[in-house]
Amino acid sequence: MLALVVIMAMLLAWALVAGRLARWSITAPLVMVVAGVALTAGSNPVFIIDLETSSFEHTVEVVLAILLFVDATETPGGIFGREPKLTARLLGVALPLTLLAALGVGFLLLPGVGFWILAVLATVVVPTDFAPAAALIRDRRVPARLRELLNVESGLNDGLIAPIFLFCLAAAKARDSSRVAVEALVDAIPAVVVAIAVGLTVGLVGARLLSRSWRRHWTQPTALRLGVAALPLLTYALAIVLHGNGFVAAFVAGAFFALATRELPEDALNLAEDVGLLLSLVVWFVFGRVINQVVAGGITWRVVCYALLVVTVMRVVPVMLSLLGSAISRRDALFLGWLGPRGLATIVFGLLAFVDLTGADADLVADVTVATVVVSLVLHGLSYGPIAALYGRRHREKPVDAAD
Repeated sequence: MLALVVIMAMLLAWALVAGRLARWSITAPLVMVVAGVALTAGSNPVFIIDLETSSFEHTVEVVLAILLFVDATETPGGIFGREPKLTARLLGVALPLTLLAALGVGFLLLPGVGFWILAVLATVVVPTDFAPAAALIRDRRVPARLRELLNVESGLNDGLIAPIFLFCLAAAKARDSSRVAVEALVDAIPAVVVAIAVGLTVGLVGARLLSRSWRRHWTQPTALRLGVAALPLLTYALAIVLHGNGFVAAFVAGAFFALATRELPEDALNLAEDVGLLLSLVVWFVFGRVINQVVAGGITWRVVCYALLVVTVMRVVPVMLSLLGSAISRRDALFLGWLGPRGLATIVFGLLAFVDLTGADADLVADVTVATVVVSLVLHGLSYGPIAALYGRRHREKPVDAAD
């Protein structure tokens, strides 16, 4: 109970001064990481967290399902945003190139590691997430067009990578990886088809039913928000029962729900977002425990170099290549490539891989996950302010853009 008192007190303290702390990039995820490190350290920690239990794994899966649903609903201007061609370049060209680049760097810096473990690592470190850097998306010094592209990309890429991650993880766990990889690929096709069907059905039907109920005054605001919050969990669980991919189903449900809910009030998603935020803070707290474990075991220079490269060069070069010949200038393409922070998606994928793998493979995943997120927090945290200031000075004598 003492641990619960401490955690809730820290959350309350942060909530009281969140606006002021945001000026120094002190966010709720950062507070929870610090709490996780402090309360799970030492020989007699306040909190004892067993990362290798099935209940913990299911909790992490539910968190990811909710976040995928919410991410899919928050894309402005439709599923692919207001500039679908640019979004298609980022997701259809830059994302695969980044995955391949991360895989290649793994071969060079992590000798002796199996192909499928390297593939798992690539899927863990590639997804971008602006939860720990939410101020960037709202900073009006940066052109709205660039902020929206980053927001759309970060909302979609983890949903696209999730089935690839699960496929690579299944192959990595198997003794006969080549045989199981083929079987997993064959099984993945009907699983994805089931997931799309479940997600589309629950998303559209749920949106239509809730919209009709709201329009006819059959429900109340609180009940409406509860109904929306139930959709990602319903979708995920139903997909699993029908032997589909629960993550893909949750993501698809969120996308189609957003397309079919024009008549619902703006706050209809607030509860789902808040539940997702609260559960994500639990994951950030657990990440503090993983940091302690990695620090205690030591981390190699190869892992640190791998993290540095995948966060910087292996992200920047594919993004700039994908945007060649587009309406995006080189300076703006460099901005989009540089600002790709890693956060919750990397932590969730890393935790799931750590739980399912064993021995040195599990330890390597934990090391890479910690190194990648910490490097990203430092580099993007230190560089974001000066970059935003440069954009602010450049546009000081004219509006940032019409969208702002």
